[in-house]
Amino acid sequence: MKSLFRAVLVFSFLFSNTAATDLGAEESSTWNKAPIALFGFRDAAAETSLEKHFLAVPDPKLAEEHLRILTQAPHIAGSAEDKATAAYVAGKFRDGGLDTEIVEYRVWFNYPLEISVDVTAPDSVKMHGPTREHVEGDPYQDDPRVVMPYNGLSPSGDVEAEVVYANYGSPEDFQKLEQNQIDVRGKIVLMRYGQNFRGVKAFIAQEHGAAGVIIYSDPADDGWRRGDKYPKGPWRPDTGVQRGSVGYMFEFAGDPTTPGIASVPSLPDSKRIAYDKSAQMPKVPTTPLSYADAWPILEHLGGPESPRDWQGALPFTYHMGPGPVKVKMHLKQDYQFRTIWDVIGRIPGSESPEDWVVAGNHRDAWVYGAVDPNSGTAAMLEAVHGLGDLLKSGWKPKRTIVFGSWDAEEMGLMGSTEWGEQHEAELGNAVAYLNMDVAVSGPKFGASSVPSLKQFLRDVAKTVPSPKDSTVYDAWRKAGQPGTDATQVPTEAIGEMRRIPAAQVRKDVPVGDLGSGSDYTVFLQHMGVPATDISSTGSYGVYHSVFDNFNWFKKFADPDFAYEQEMARMFGLEVLRMADADVLPYDYQAYGKEIAAYIDIAKKKAESKFGNRAPSFAAAASAARHFEEAGSKTKERQRNSKDPARLNKQLRGAERALLIPEGLPNRPWYRHAIYAPGEYTGYAAVVIPGVNEAIDKGDAERTAQQVAALAGALNRAANVLGGQR
Repeated sequence: MKSLFRAVLVFSFLFSNTAATDLGAEESSTWNKAPIALFGFRDAAAETSLEKHFLAVPDPKLAEEHLRILTQAPHIAGSAEDKATAAYVAGKFRDGGLDTEIVEYRVWFNYPLEISVDVTAPDSVKMHGPTREHVEGDPYQDDPRVVMPYNGLSPSGDVEAEVVYANYGSPEDFQKLEQNQIDVRGKIVLMRYGQNFRGVKAFIAQEHGAAGVIIYSDPADDGWRRGDKYPKGPWRPDTGVQRGSVGYMFEFAGDPTTPGIASVPSLPDSKRIAYDKSAQMPKVPTTPLSYADAWPILEHLGGPESPRDWQGALPFTYHMGPGPVKVKMHLKQDYQFRTIWDVIGRIPGSESPEDWVVAGNHRDAWVYGAVDPNSGTAAMLEAVHGLGDLLKSGWKPKRTIVFGSWDAEEMGLMGSTEWGEQHEAELGNAVAYLNMDVAVSGPKFGASSVPSLKQFLRDVAKTVPSPKDSTVYDAWRKAGQPGTDATQVPTEAIGEMRRIPAAQVRKDVPVGDLGSGSDYTVFLQHMGVPATDISSTGSYGVYHSVFDNFNWFKKFADPDFAYEQEMARMFGLEVLRMADADVLPYDYQAYGKEIAAYIDIAKKKAESKFGNRAPSFAAAASAARHFEEAGSKTKERQRNSKDPARLNKQLRGAERALLIPEGLPNRPWYRHAIYAPGEYTGYAAVVIPGVNEAIDKGDAERTAQQVAALAGALNRAANVLGGQR
């Protein structure tokens, strides 16, 4: 087998010398700078030749064609149009030589039947929403299949009440209302999108006794304050509405009725929990509005002037209420068990077929989803195209590669979570989950990952050509320098999240931390599979609206699809390198250093919160040093291993050892000791979440318990790496 594989590599090298001429002179020069050594590989030259061949294949014109076809109709999860996109992706997977199947799940979510929001007082104020999304000249907005603006997993309800304005709806914002003696009980709370996950907004309002929730997009955050509105510019127009799920994904991800088990079609109802008993289901009716519809509500609010940092960009002073504006919400939801379709493509491994490299992107969209998510689907299909070309040349990966085109991500990460829960046993051997969601909304590359893979991402970026620089890494580094444009990140869009790590232990381009809101959640935070997430971002003001369509993408995101090609190359090269590495390219020394920094920050926070009642962090700090030392010794073994199979097993097991068997307090589905979505942030990561959230709750006893659980996880992981003491 090994002699055959060497022959394949030689053939691939000869073939790729020809194929690589398609890269062009500037891109080919990247290869002349390629390092002789490649971490994890004994024969870097052979791997480099394969990568050169691969990089020549992804085609911007084909990516454009994929995106045009995928976004020709609205394709919300569970619809006939969604099923058609599954068939398209399955066909392209098969064309690439992948063993392909379409896998069905039966999951619980809603479509809207009747949604209305009306101002009922004062009589002089008229507003009936949601107003249809419309601008002059958009070719996609009038399709009758466009779903009206609504929030997934909101309950039905009829509410008529005075309105209170609560800024972004953070815990601090509600505290500010209380300080001003404003009671939200029985009121409709109006909040703007941004800063935290929309489900968190509904959750906090529910905790405070609100009768209803309206979430609107303020022009300060993704409208005219940012720049020209669509169609003149990329920012949200007056009638643009951000749809989105308000399910409590910070409790658990996936189908609301089957936490921890797969919602396969044959699962009897007796194995499900009642939807109205599910911790994921909100209790307060919630719906979104455009800033055009929110305008008359906000303009006529009384009460105190809002704090100045609550002021948005509408042309009047914002007040907190309550009233005198009164609003009636009428929400009639159509809840059913609906069928969704994951597309799974496999390339069997030639040497370690039980070890899986899983790579995925979701396919369903609130409307057309040109940026979110199908810029990622198009890039993934071109990555598959490149790997398919390698297969035709005779290459076989050492490890099994699994590509997943997930469905119903927008409803609550359902397709990826159900598939992950179904294959939990096999995923015990997975070496990585590589994610792409919003692949391209502009030219600025960013990435997030577990600390053990941050340098892996930087190394891949040093190999991939950039449309505006020699490599993606070079452009990434320059974009992060002081004084460069930082106008993106206006909303909670996944691809727009600030990728700033909680601790930066290396002077290099920052790689962010993984919270939630995309399909890596089940793999990392439930099953302990090391994960990455990549995107290329820009001025993206049409998130989750009808205007996130092919026309917007061609005008403002990537007119010649050069960044689609870049992301296909990045994604595919991650897969190729992870599948073929002789020794897995994890850096557990860097992981240990980051965790030590997290612990130091949490210790200071606890001392500030509890004073002399603060629990000792000595055991956790010692365990972090133990883990870092084990990572340092492991790094030397990675460079000089005489038994890579045994070492890879240890490397693979270290992340899983960071799982806490009983899970996090009050939300046991999340088991990772180091990363989780925050209870009050949702998308953004909370590091060492058990500890930090106990401190935030002011619970010293629970803090001590969670410090002990963290120390135990770190010592387990160190011991798995061979750091017995």
